[in-house]
Amino acid sequence: MSSLYYSAPYSNLETVFYQQYQATRRDEVVGVLLALFLGGFGAHHFYLGRIGLGILYLCFSWTGLTWILGFIECFFMPGRVREFNAIQAAGIAAALGIGVPQGWGYPVNVNVYTQQPAAATVGGVAPAPVSTMALSTLVACPRCRNANPPGSRFCGGCGHALEG
Repeated sequence: MSSLYYSAPYSNLETVFYQQYQATRRDEVVGVLLALFLGGFGAHHFYLGRIGLGILYLCFSWTGLTWILGFIECFFMPGRVREFNAIQAAGIAAALGIGVPQGWGYPVNVNVYTQQPAAATVGGVAPAPVSTMALSTLVACPRCRNANPPGSRFCGGCGHALEG
């Protein structure tokens, strides 16, 4: 392929989103089949990028317990795959600096929750209990368009200082 193919700017960011999403998305049927037939080896966890659980299943595959869990988990795989795809779509859209295009399936809106520090006591009296989870969004770097957690001072991809 020529270098012109890679250096040409894209006129439509939704086209770029679609191409990147198609490269990273997972199929529900494949997830169910992996959990059903190779669930004892943790193949379905490897498929969704859960490497630690996949290795754990692989280590205990000789016990038979992981095979039972794999069979049970095959019923939950469609929802897990949809969640994985929605998170991927949100990350790609944030990296491109656009909203997730409508019609990308369930769930359409993915919220990112971050831990907030606990409130300090005022005059020895603790404030009313409030949820420690605050709703926030991913922050895209203006230089490299990498998605960063809220509150980041520098981009995790290029090191550029983030505004905010």
